[in-house]
Amino acid sequence: MISNHARLRTGQSLIAISAVAVLFALAAKWAGPGLTGVLPVGMETHMNMEGAAEGSPAAARPKTVVTPVSCERLPNVPGKSITTVVVAFPPNAYTRHRHPGSVSAFVLKGTLRSQLAGGPVGTYTEGQTWFEPPGAIHLFAENASTTEPAELLATFVADDDCGLLTIPD
Repeated sequence: MISNHARLRTGQSLIAISAVAVLFALAAKWAGPGLTGVLPVGMETHMNMEGAAEGSPAAARPKTVVTPVSCERLPNVPGKSITTVVVAFPPNAYTRHRHPGSVSAFVLKGTLRSQLAGGPVGTYTEGQTWFEPPGAIHLFAENASTTEPAELLATFVADDDCGLLTIPD
């Protein structure tokens, strides 16, 4: 059984990791693309509604752009790494996917709507967060605006290879 003290330490650690991730994202935004060079070139990715039928309205919506900020091995958790990315949602962008590891999302700009399988639809604005457990199907994440962009900071704890973070559903 985990003591309350251990839970408090774990919670404090997660808050500290998230705070560092936010600082990395802000530094990357201010410093420009040179700071994101800590990951291999070409790791910037575009995500779309992977499960949408070709030619459907969902497949025609804009793609999100995922820009890696950092990936570091967690020395106190063998076999795991923490990866931080900025996800840009152009107006009306939409995605459906899942992740191999845990994800914490922090809205940097705009308004996003999101729903995990079995959960309610949530609307998140600047400064709000949500959590995705490993393997959870993210039924959708979308920019609630058709005219303004939105951005989030995603922090992943996953396998140690700094590799695949999103799995098409």
